[in-house]
Amino acid sequence: MPSDSGGERTPVTQRAVERIKAMISGGEVGPGERLPTERDLSAQLGVSRSSMREAIRALTTLGVLESRHGAGVYVTALRPADLLETFSVLAEVSQGHTLLEVLQVRRMLEPAATALAAARADARDLERIGALLEHMDGTAAMDCGGLRAGARLVGEGSDGGVLDTAGADLGFHQAIVASTGNATLAAINDGLSSRTFNARVWAGHREAGLTAELHEDHERIHEALVARDPDAARAAATVHVLRVERWLRTDLARSGGSGD
Repeated sequence: MPSDSGGERTPVTQRAVERIKAMISGGEVGPGERLPTERDLSAQLGVSRSSMREAIRALTTLGVLESRHGAGVYVTALRPADLLETFSVLAEVSQGHTLLEVLQVRRMLEPAATALAAARADARDLERIGALLEHMDGTAAMDCGGLRAGARLVGEGSDGGVLDTAGADLGFHQAIVASTGNATLAAINDGLSSRTFNARVWAGHREAGLTAELHEDHERIHEALVARDPDAARAAATVHVLRVERWLRTDLARSGGSGD
């Protein structure tokens, strides 16, 4: 039996992880089904129970397995949102050049997803997307003539209103991608999105008097969706992500961060 001590522990545990994944992908055990006992798996793979326990713990963290007290370990439903949940930390903690890379990936995916949404979104989807757009209009201050009568940023002058607007912005884009009906695409998009970063974008644009441009981008996206025009939707989403990417490059350069 291979030793689990020292430098060999990680490879042995990884072998156990790969074997369990192979069992699932090969159909030996499926979503919602119970794994063999820890003891049986250890004997089958020729690894110690401590390594098998670590492998099960790792796959549980990844959303592949779940431990049911007194009932054993089961394969989860393997939903994309669960499997990609740990991916969601990417946009939240990224900084500098890595954050620019996240936006570049969004520029690849978001326009295509928005175009697909223009073709697939139903009336209920469009109603929800429109409601989120109205919420943004009702919470964000517009410096360039786009402010609706009576609309003010909630808590203007504090972070509260920016966070509210950022939340509506995030929900707007998430609702668009969700309307494609592709759960994996929606989960990936969620992982590339960050309410904290959205708030930073809105605060920066408000300080520069440029929030009207963000609203115009959202309006164009919405209009393209309602018109069922995938090409216009793709173009509008591309312009929007590029605008945010250019702003981030400028912001990083001003603060001394890496924008290369």
